[in-house]
Amino acid sequence: MHEKSDFTSKVPKRTFSTILDQQIEELKTDLLTQRFAQSRQQLSSDPYRPDYHYVNPEGRLNDPNGLCYWQGRYHLFYQAYPLEDTRQHWGHAVSDDLVHWEDLPLVIYPGIENCCFSGSTLVEEDRVIAMYHGTSAGSMIAISNDPLLLNWEKISGCPVIPEIEADEDGRPYRVYDPCIWREEDGYYALSGNHWDGVMMGDCRMVQHLFYSQNLECWTYLGPFIEGDIYTAPGEDGAVPYFWPIGDKHILIFASHQRGAQYLLGDYGKVHHRFKPSAHGRFNFGQIGAGGVHAPSATPDGRGGIYVIYNINDGKPTQGWNHIMSLVRQLSLNPDNTLKIEPVPAVQGLRSSHQSVGETLLVANQETRLAGVEGNVVELNLEIDPQGAREISVDVLCSPNREEYTSIKFYRHGHFAFNQNGRSLHQDALVLDTSRSSLLPDVKSRPPEVAPFELGDGELLKLQVFIDKSVVEVFANHRQCLALRVYPEREDSVGVSIRSQGCDAVLRSLDAWKMTCIWD
Repeated sequence: MHEKSDFTSKVPKRTFSTILDQQIEELKTDLLTQRFAQSRQQLSSDPYRPDYHYVNPEGRLNDPNGLCYWQGRYHLFYQAYPLEDTRQHWGHAVSDDLVHWEDLPLVIYPGIENCCFSGSTLVEEDRVIAMYHGTSAGSMIAISNDPLLLNWEKISGCPVIPEIEADEDGRPYRVYDPCIWREEDGYYALSGNHWDGVMMGDCRMVQHLFYSQNLECWTYLGPFIEGDIYTAPGEDGAVPYFWPIGDKHILIFASHQRGAQYLLGDYGKVHHRFKPSAHGRFNFGQIGAGGVHAPSATPDGRGGIYVIYNINDGKPTQGWNHIMSLVRQLSLNPDNTLKIEPVPAVQGLRSSHQSVGETLLVANQETRLAGVEGNVVELNLEIDPQGAREISVDVLCSPNREEYTSIKFYRHGHFAFNQNGRSLHQDALVLDTSRSSLLPDVKSRPPEVAPFELGDGELLKLQVFIDKSVVEVFANHRQCLALRVYPEREDSVGVSIRSQGCDAVLRSLDAWKMTCIWD
């Protein structure tokens, strides 16, 4: 029997009605929700606080948790640090479209667990199950079934998978961030962690598999992944999400060393083992200094996945720190490569529009795009690189380039690889924030360099989202980069393009000012 401790939260907790109309009325007078609204209004004057990326209403922010769809609404939970008790609680926001969000009260509070760390949700016909890591306890389960998921009850009053004393190699297992799903014979859960070494040193990533028929009693089934040749020594497997995608399965997770990534492969339901055949990353440097870290993912109902990430801060900001990425929609291309797109509802934020027609990009000269500017904008570009070895799209440029952020395409600029006996070089997609700010307290970060492949004669298609302190780039629906940026100058809003080595052609550019999701 697990020995209970008392870590009861100091934050007042309210029980709401279970009828939707009554819940809506109760929220109008809820003190915590009112405080969130006041805090959000006060923080809105911060020049680096985004307009259309989700940011929590007060205090620090960490991992997103338990993204799900329940009774016609999307629910996002996240690691919140309330003012009365700055341990991790589960914060809560709700959306009709994965773009506009409404803050709701905290939902899961520390009790027998010291902190409510990350976890996932499983939506059943009559309830939503949240499974999360409770520090100093183990894996916890809480259940809700009311319309807005405001009331949660922890089952059993104890961790359902208690922490155990593992040996120095992490065996038989360590309990950490869980995810949960259901099959015909019962429930399955992963505990994402590391073993056989020191995290950020020589360890290996591991996902431990557990099974239960009733959510309360769980059996350890061993390591879940077979043949992981992809993750690097020193990486762990935190915040896992395991879902079907097309005719494959995807494990989305993050390591504390290198951040957001995924494994794509085949899942055998007989032996309950996952064999990855492909791997990719959404962060290409350290997780700090503005990097993309923890995910939260849920099926989109059409064979794909919705996923959102927290993006760490790159400089100190008063009263807040991290932000969330745009929600991304993942699906499989016909060749089983991953397709990556922003959710379509983002287009509803577009307001004033500007366009640039076909333009020759003379080699080795900067082309400034007059009238195309802003720090809360979306840019869609189609570029024919022709023979150029490098294409650079610079955004958030000051007039004399004291500050600028570069998005670059390098033909054959990445590692060589062997394909059917031939040595080939991948192209590279780069996001360089090293000249984004003149401020002295911005954390240093080398450029992000991601593998990318542009076919012969294929246009480079960039969808760039700029939102005050974040730049998020989607390239040809098959690569995505994001980093935090902190320009000091108010005139760092320009856009320019450069082709290096040979002429190239800008086929088209469309730019939109983006409206605030809180207006």
